[in-house]
Amino acid sequence: MKKAFLIKSLIASVGLFGLSILIAPSQAEAQVVGTVTKVIPRPWVSVGSQEGDVTFSVGAKIMNFGLELGKGPDSSVGVDVLQFINLPIVEPYVGVGYYTDDKGFAYSGGVQVNASKNVFVGAGYNSIRGINGQIGVQF
Repeated sequence: MKKAFLIKSLIASVGLFGLSILIAPSQAEAQVVGTVTKVIPRPWVSVGSQEGDVTFSVGAKIMNFGLELGKGPDSSVGVDVLQFINLPIVEPYVGVGYYTDDKGFAYSGGVQVNASKNVFVGAGYNSIRGINGQIGVQF
């Protein structure tokens, strides 16, 4: 009985330790001791083309998630929810969304790259809005 309890406790401890590594703050976040971490959005605009129509969108990223409001062909409008992957140089993303005017479900993907300290550029594809270019600011 004691042996089984010890093995279960060890497995639970290893599992919790692994989970704590996954959700632990990054080194930069850990340096902010005793203050509230600021969450500042990174807004952008994009212009693209699909089915011969010009498409537009505006978006913002907070932490690793983004939200993009777009206008597609035939005056369809929609919203996309994006998941970013933070890498040292580039930030790729994938997303899903929904658009009006019988356009329906959309999927998207792309990448954003820091062009300078306060400006970033990107390129992406949205199944409704087509290929697009992005430019944004970071504070």
